[in-house]
Amino acid sequence: MAENENILEVRHLKKYFKTARGVLHAVDDVNFTVKRGETLGLVGESGCGKSTIGRLILGLHQATSGEILFDGKDICKMNKSGLHDLRKDMQIIFQDPYSSLNPRMSISEIIGEPLLIHKRVSNRAELDKRVRELMDTVGLASRLENAYPHELDGGRRQRVGIARALSLRPKFIVCDEPVSSLDVSIQAQVLNLLKELQAEYGLTYLFITHDLSVVKYFSDKIAVMYLGQLVETASSEELFRSTLHPYSQALLSAIPEPSVHRKMQRVKLTGELTSPIDPQPGCRFAKRCLYARESCVGTDPVLREFGCDHFCSCFRTNALQDEE
Repeated sequence: MAENENILEVRHLKKYFKTARGVLHAVDDVNFTVKRGETLGLVGESGCGKSTIGRLILGLHQATSGEILFDGKDICKMNKSGLHDLRKDMQIIFQDPYSSLNPRMSISEIIGEPLLIHKRVSNRAELDKRVRELMDTVGLASRLENAYPHELDGGRRQRVGIARALSLRPKFIVCDEPVSSLDVSIQAQVLNLLKELQAEYGLTYLFITHDLSVVKYFSDKIAVMYLGQLVETASSEELFRSTLHPYSQALLSAIPEPSVHRKMQRVKLTGELTSPIDPQPGCRFAKRCLYARESCVGTDPVLREFGCDHFCSCFRTNALQDEE
Protein backbone atom coordinates (compact mmCIF):
# COMPACT_ATOMS: atom_id res chain seq x y z
CA MET A 1 0.00 0.00 0.00
CA ALA A 2 1.33 3.44 -0.96
CA GLU A 3 2.48 5.69 1.88
CA ASN A 4 0.15 8.56 2.74
CA GLU A 5 1.48 11.94 1.55
CA ASN A 6 0.39 13.54 4.83
CA ILE A 7 2.27 12.39 7.91
CA LEU A 8 -0.06 14.37 10.20
CA GLU A 9 -3.77 15.24 9.90
CA VAL A 10 -5.52 17.31 12.56
CA ARG A 11 -9.31 17.30 12.33
CA HIS A 12 -11.71 19.47 14.37
CA LEU A 13 -9.30 19.51 17.29
CA LYS A 14 -10.54 21.07 20.53
CA LYS A 15 -8.95 21.50 23.93
CA TYR A 16 -10.91 23.17 26.71
CA PHE A 17 -9.73 23.82 30.27
CA LYS A 18 -12.11 24.31 33.20
CA THR A 19 -11.31 27.42 35.24
CA ALA A 20 -12.93 29.25 38.15
CA ARG A 21 -14.31 31.82 35.67
CA GLY A 22 -15.60 29.34 33.10
CA VAL A 23 -14.34 27.12 30.28
CA LEU A 24 -11.14 28.28 28.55
CA HIS A 25 -11.23 27.51 24.80
CA ALA A 26 -7.47 27.04 24.28
CA VAL A 27 -7.87 25.21 20.96
CA ASP A 28 -11.20 25.47 19.19
CA ASP A 29 -12.01 23.43 16.05
CA VAL A 30 -8.57 23.47 14.41
CA ASN A 31 -7.88 21.64 11.13
CA PHE A 32 -4.61 21.28 9.22
CA THR A 33 -2.32 18.73 7.55
CA VAL A 34 1.46 18.38 7.38
CA LYS A 35 3.14 16.63 4.46
CA ARG A 36 6.13 14.36 4.89
CA GLY A 37 9.43 16.23 4.88
CA GLU A 38 7.91 19.72 5.08
CA THR A 39 7.85 22.37 7.81
CA LEU A 40 4.58 23.89 8.97
CA GLY A 41 5.08 27.16 10.83
CA LEU A 42 2.41 27.82 13.47
CA VAL A 43 2.44 31.50 14.46
CA GLY A 44 0.49 33.82 16.71
CA GLU A 45 0.64 35.86 19.90
CA SER A 46 1.46 34.34 23.28
CA GLY A 47 -1.59 32.57 24.68
CA CYS A 48 -3.20 31.84 21.31
CA GLY A 49 -2.96 28.06 21.83
CA LYS A 50 -0.12 27.13 19.49
CA SER A 51 2.01 25.38 22.15
CA THR A 52 -1.10 23.55 23.37
CA ILE A 53 -1.53 22.14 19.86
CA GLY A 54 2.06 20.86 19.93
CA ARG A 55 1.46 19.12 23.23
CA LEU A 56 -1.84 17.64 22.04
CA ILE A 57 -0.09 16.15 19.01
CA LEU A 58 2.53 14.54 21.25
CA GLY A 59 -0.08 13.18 23.65
CA LEU A 60 1.14 15.39 26.52
CA HIS A 61 -2.41 16.81 26.77
CA GLN A 62 -5.62 14.89 26.19
CA ALA A 63 -7.86 16.46 23.56
CA THR A 64 -11.42 17.47 24.47
CA SER A 65 -12.55 16.25 21.05
CA GLY A 66 -11.31 15.81 17.49
CA GLU A 67 -8.77 13.59 15.74
CA ILE A 68 -4.98 13.68 15.43
CA LEU A 69 -3.90 11.17 12.80
CA PHE A 70 -0.18 10.37 12.70
CA ASP A 71 0.68 7.89 9.95
CA GLY A 72 -3.04 7.08 9.86
CA LYS A 73 -3.29 6.27 13.60
CA ASP A 74 -5.45 8.43 15.88
CA ILE A 75 -3.30 9.64 18.77
CA CYS A 76 -6.41 10.68 20.73
CA LYS A 77 -7.49 7.04 21.01
CA MET A 78 -4.12 5.62 22.08
CA ASN A 79 -3.47 4.19 25.54
CA LYS A 80 -0.26 4.75 27.53
CA SER A 81 1.46 1.81 25.85
CA GLY A 82 0.62 3.13 22.40
CA LEU A 83 1.86 6.62 23.26
CA HIS A 84 5.09 5.14 24.64
CA ASP A 85 5.73 3.35 21.33
CA LEU A 86 4.90 6.56 19.45
CA ARG A 87 7.71 8.46 21.19
CA LYS A 88 10.31 6.92 18.88
CA ASP A 89 8.62 8.59 15.89
CA MET A 90 7.60 11.92 17.48
CA GLN A 91 9.81 14.18 19.57
CA ILE A 92 9.90 17.79 20.82
CA ILE A 93 12.50 20.54 21.13
CA PHE A 94 11.48 22.86 23.98
CA GLN A 95 11.64 26.67 24.13
CA ASP A 96 13.89 26.95 27.18
CA PRO A 97 17.01 24.80 26.73
CA TYR A 98 17.89 25.13 30.41
CA SER A 99 14.67 24.15 32.18
CA SER A 100 14.11 21.28 29.72
CA LEU A 101 17.37 19.57 30.73
CA ASN A 102 17.87 17.67 33.98
CA PRO A 103 20.51 19.68 35.93
CA ARG A 104 21.64 16.54 37.78
CA MET A 105 22.50 14.61 34.63
CA SER A 106 25.59 15.01 32.46
CA ILE A 107 25.28 15.82 28.76
CA SER A 108 26.00 12.21 27.75
CA GLU A 109 23.38 10.93 30.22
CA ILE A 110 20.74 13.36 28.92
CA ILE A 111 21.30 12.40 25.28
CA GLY A 112 21.53 8.68 26.07
CA GLU A 113 18.45 8.48 28.30
CA PRO A 114 15.89 7.90 25.47
CA LEU A 115 18.11 5.15 24.05
CA LEU A 116 18.01 3.34 27.40
CA ILE A 117 14.28 3.87 27.97
CA HIS A 118 13.41 2.45 24.54
CA LYS A 119 16.13 -0.23 24.71
CA ARG A 120 17.88 0.89 21.52
CA VAL A 121 21.34 -0.14 22.77
CA SER A 122 22.48 -3.46 24.23
CA ASN A 123 25.60 -2.44 26.17
CA ARG A 124 27.56 0.55 27.50
CA ALA A 125 30.01 0.65 24.60
CA GLU A 126 27.17 0.88 22.08
CA LEU A 127 25.50 3.62 24.14
CA ASP A 128 28.70 5.67 24.36
CA LYS A 129 29.29 5.32 20.62
CA ARG A 130 25.76 6.43 19.76
CA VAL A 131 25.94 9.42 22.14
CA ARG A 132 29.23 10.57 20.58
CA GLU A 133 27.70 10.26 17.09
CA LEU A 134 24.73 12.40 18.13
CA MET A 135 26.97 15.02 19.72
CA ASP A 136 29.03 15.19 16.55
CA THR A 137 25.86 15.49 14.44
CA VAL A 138 24.66 18.59 16.31
CA GLY A 139 28.11 20.18 16.62
CA LEU A 140 28.93 19.45 20.27
CA ALA A 141 32.58 18.78 21.14
CA SER A 142 33.27 15.34 22.67
CA ARG A 143 35.01 17.05 25.63
CA LEU A 144 31.54 18.15 26.84
CA GLU A 145 30.36 14.57 27.45
CA ASN A 146 30.74 14.85 31.22
CA ALA A 147 29.71 18.50 31.48
CA TYR A 148 26.42 19.59 33.09
CA PRO A 149 23.77 21.94 31.63
CA HIS A 150 24.75 24.88 33.87
CA GLU A 151 28.27 24.77 32.39
CA LEU A 152 27.04 25.41 28.83
CA ASP A 153 25.75 28.52 27.10
CA GLY A 154 22.23 28.71 25.65
CA GLY A 155 23.21 27.64 22.14
CA ARG A 156 25.03 24.51 23.32
CA ARG A 157 22.17 23.63 25.67
CA GLN A 158 19.73 23.78 22.78
CA ARG A 159 22.04 21.54 20.72
CA VAL A 160 21.84 19.03 23.59
CA GLY A 161 18.04 19.21 23.35
CA ILE A 162 18.21 18.65 19.59
CA ALA A 163 20.56 15.68 20.03
CA ARG A 164 18.17 14.17 22.57
CA ALA A 165 15.24 14.63 20.17
CA LEU A 166 17.22 12.95 17.36
CA SER A 167 18.39 10.00 19.45
CA LEU A 168 15.49 7.71 18.49
CA ARG A 169 15.60 8.74 14.80
CA PRO A 170 12.07 10.22 14.78
CA LYS A 171 10.02 11.09 11.70
CA PHE A 172 8.35 14.19 13.20
CA ILE A 173 9.60 16.88 15.60
CA VAL A 174 7.63 19.65 17.31
CA CYS A 175 9.91 22.69 17.58
CA ASP A 176 8.27 24.80 20.31
CA GLU A 177 9.89 28.25 19.90
CA PRO A 178 13.35 26.62 19.88
CA VAL A 179 15.30 29.85 19.24
CA SER A 180 13.24 32.54 20.99
CA SER A 181 15.40 32.50 24.13
CA LEU A 182 18.72 32.61 22.23
CA ASP A 183 20.86 35.51 21.01
CA VAL A 184 20.24 36.51 17.38
CA SER A 185 23.60 35.19 16.16
CA ILE A 186 22.98 31.85 17.91
CA GLN A 187 19.43 31.71 16.50
CA ALA A 188 20.79 31.59 12.95
CA GLN A 189 23.19 28.76 13.83
CA VAL A 190 20.45 26.64 15.40
CA LEU A 191 18.02 27.27 12.52
CA ASN A 192 20.67 26.32 9.97
CA LEU A 193 21.39 23.15 11.96
CA LEU A 194 17.70 22.20 11.98
CA LYS A 195 17.49 22.73 8.23
CA GLU A 196 20.57 20.58 7.62
CA LEU A 197 19.17 17.80 9.82
CA GLN A 198 15.85 17.94 7.99
CA ALA A 199 17.58 17.53 4.62
CA GLU A 200 19.81 14.71 5.89
CA TYR A 201 17.20 12.66 7.77
CA GLY A 202 13.98 13.59 5.94
CA LEU A 203 12.45 15.09 9.09
CA THR A 204 9.05 16.76 9.29
CA TYR A 205 8.71 19.80 11.57
CA LEU A 206 5.89 21.63 13.29
CA PHE A 207 7.66 24.94 13.98
CA ILE A 208 5.87 26.99 16.67
CA THR A 209 6.88 30.65 16.99
CA HIS A 210 5.64 34.22 17.37
CA ASP A 211 8.42 35.59 15.13
CA LEU A 212 7.28 35.88 11.51
CA SER A 213 10.72 36.87 10.25
CA VAL A 214 12.01 33.50 11.49
CA VAL A 215 9.07 31.48 10.21
CA LYS A 216 9.38 32.99 6.71
CA TYR A 217 12.94 31.69 6.42
CA PHE A 218 12.27 28.32 8.00
CA SER A 219 8.78 27.15 6.93
CA ASP A 220 7.27 25.73 3.75
CA LYS A 221 3.74 26.49 4.90
CA ILE A 222 2.42 28.91 7.55
CA ALA A 223 -0.71 28.72 9.72
CA VAL A 224 -1.69 31.90 11.62
CA MET A 225 -3.54 31.36 14.91
CA TYR A 226 -5.62 33.75 16.99
CA LEU A 227 -7.29 32.89 20.31
CA GLY A 228 -7.51 29.16 19.70
CA GLN A 229 -8.51 29.27 16.03
CA LEU A 230 -6.68 29.27 12.70
CA VAL A 231 -7.41 32.46 10.76
CA GLU A 232 -5.15 31.99 7.71
CA THR A 233 -3.04 29.24 6.13
CA ALA A 234 -0.89 29.35 2.99
CA SER A 235 2.55 28.56 1.68
CA SER A 236 5.24 30.84 3.09
CA GLU A 237 5.74 32.56 -0.26
CA GLU A 238 2.00 33.03 -0.86
CA LEU A 239 1.27 34.38 2.63
CA PHE A 240 3.96 37.06 2.39
CA ARG A 241 2.96 37.90 -1.19
CA SER A 242 -0.77 38.21 -0.54
CA THR A 243 -1.78 38.50 3.12
CA LEU A 244 -5.58 38.35 3.48
CA HIS A 245 -6.56 38.38 7.16
CA PRO A 246 -6.30 41.71 9.04
CA TYR A 247 -4.57 39.97 11.96
CA SER A 248 -1.95 38.42 9.65
CA GLN A 249 -1.40 41.85 8.09
CA ALA A 250 -0.79 43.33 11.55
CA LEU A 251 1.71 40.57 12.39
CA LEU A 252 3.63 41.08 9.15
CA SER A 253 3.77 44.84 9.67
CA ALA A 254 5.54 44.24 13.00
CA ILE A 255 8.55 42.57 11.35
CA PRO A 256 11.58 44.88 11.79
CA GLU A 257 12.74 46.55 8.58
CA PRO A 258 16.50 46.19 8.03
CA SER A 259 16.75 49.38 5.96
CA VAL A 260 16.75 52.60 8.01
CA HIS A 261 15.83 54.55 4.86
CA ARG A 262 12.59 52.65 4.25
CA LYS A 263 9.54 53.90 6.13
CA MET A 264 7.81 51.14 8.12
CA GLN A 265 4.04 50.87 7.64
CA ARG A 266 2.80 49.59 11.00
CA VAL A 267 -0.73 48.28 11.55
CA LYS A 268 -1.51 49.33 15.11
CA LEU A 269 -4.04 47.13 16.87
CA THR A 270 -6.35 48.80 19.38
CA GLY A 271 -9.43 47.70 21.25
CA GLU A 272 -10.23 45.10 23.85
CA LEU A 273 -8.88 41.56 23.61
CA THR A 274 -11.74 39.03 23.41
CA SER A 275 -11.74 36.63 26.35
CA PRO A 276 -11.07 32.99 25.43
CA ILE A 277 -13.27 31.93 28.37
CA ASP A 278 -16.72 30.93 27.08
CA PRO A 279 -16.37 33.13 23.94
CA GLN A 280 -19.52 34.26 22.16
CA PRO A 281 -20.10 33.24 18.51
CA GLY A 282 -18.47 35.54 15.97
CA CYS A 283 -15.01 36.61 14.86
CA ARG A 284 -12.70 36.69 17.90
CA PHE A 285 -10.56 39.38 16.30
CA ALA A 286 -13.50 41.74 15.68
CA LYS A 287 -12.89 43.98 18.73
CA ARG A 288 -9.36 44.80 17.48
CA CYS A 289 -10.07 44.79 13.74
CA LEU A 290 -9.99 48.04 11.72
CA TYR A 291 -12.61 46.64 9.31
CA ALA A 292 -15.08 45.07 11.78
CA ARG A 293 -18.77 45.31 10.93
CA GLU A 294 -22.05 44.04 12.42
CA SER A 295 -21.87 40.82 10.38
CA CYS A 296 -18.64 39.88 12.19
CA VAL A 297 -20.61 39.24 15.41
CA GLY A 298 -22.95 36.33 16.04
CA THR A 299 -21.59 33.82 13.53
CA ASP A 300 -18.20 32.12 13.50
CA PRO A 301 -16.20 32.67 10.28
CA VAL A 302 -14.91 29.56 8.54
CA LEU A 303 -11.70 28.98 6.57
CA ARG A 304 -12.39 29.54 2.88
CA GLU A 305 -10.00 28.94 0.00
CA PHE A 306 -8.88 31.90 -2.13
CA GLY A 307 -6.75 29.98 -4.62
CA CYS A 308 -3.19 28.60 -4.47
CA ASP A 309 -4.10 26.52 -1.38
CA HIS A 310 -4.55 29.82 0.49
CA PHE A 311 -7.27 29.75 3.19
CA CYS A 312 -8.62 32.63 5.27
CA SER A 313 -11.48 33.02 7.78
CA CYS A 314 -12.68 36.62 7.49
CA PHE A 315 -16.13 38.01 6.60
CA ARG A 316 -14.59 41.12 4.99
CA THR A 317 -12.22 39.09 2.82
CA ASN A 318 -15.14 36.90 1.74
CA ALA A 319 -17.20 39.96 0.81
CA LEU A 320 -14.37 41.52 -1.21
CA GLN A 321 -13.84 38.23 -3.04
CA ASP A 322 -17.54 37.91 -3.85
CA GLU A 323 -17.61 41.46 -5.27
CA GLU A 324 -14.82 40.70 -7.77
